[in-house]
Formats: sequence, C-alpha cells, structure tokens
Amino acid sequence: VQLQASGGGLVQAGGSLRLSCIASGRRFSIDGSGWYRQAPGKQRELVAEVSPGGGTKYADSVKGRFTISRDSAKNTVYLQMNGLKPEDTGVYTCYANSLSWTDEGTPVAAKNWGQGTLVTVSS
Repeated sequence: VQLQASGGGLVQAGGSLRLSCIASGRRFSIDGSGWYRQAPGKQRELVAEVSPGGGTKYADSVKGRFTISRDSAKNTVYLQMNGLKPEDTGVYTCYANSLSWTDEGTPVAAKNWGQGTLVTVSS
C-alpha cells in the first residue's frame, strides 16, 4: 500500500489548509489512519487519528481547530486545519494501518507512511 500526501504550503496565521492522503495498491483495506507532525527541534507528535468506524482523536493543541475525516470509497483521509498558528508549523506525515492479501490469499497487516508535507504558518 502506498500513501501520497498533499496540501501543505505557506499560510498566514489564522488561515486554513487541507491536507489529503490517498492510499493505493492491490487488494487492501484501510483500518485506522491519521496524521503526525514534527516541528523543528521537537519530537514527532500525533495530531489526529480516525478509526474505521469514524471515531476521532486529536492532540489537545489542535482540538477545535483541526478536523480529520476519511472517504473510504476514495481511500483518502483528510486533515482540515483552520485557525492555523505559527506553532502548527512542521512536517505533516500521514499513516494508514492496512490489511492486504497476497496472490495466495495470505493476509498481510502493515502500517504505511506517506511522504511528509511541509506546513509553514507565518505570524
């Protein structure tokens, strides 16, 4: 399973961005998925995640401003980011827990990562 992330960029404080992460591959299904971010000089942190049933969790720092959602038909997870702050600056990386099947029908579970997309919020 491959993940392709997009949507990062430069935005002024108070602005909005929407990140997308599209999964592709053969004979797979997506379980949970989400977004991490890593700010310069800081440890990576889990920003938001969504369960197969649609349940969501957020880091305290983004609650009320960020919304994670998924479109199962498109194998895509989104992160809508509103009210951006300079401290939201960082590289955002999506992940997805997948279950795929080999040609022999053997199930293979994996945690897949997209490439990072840079979000820069200017003050």
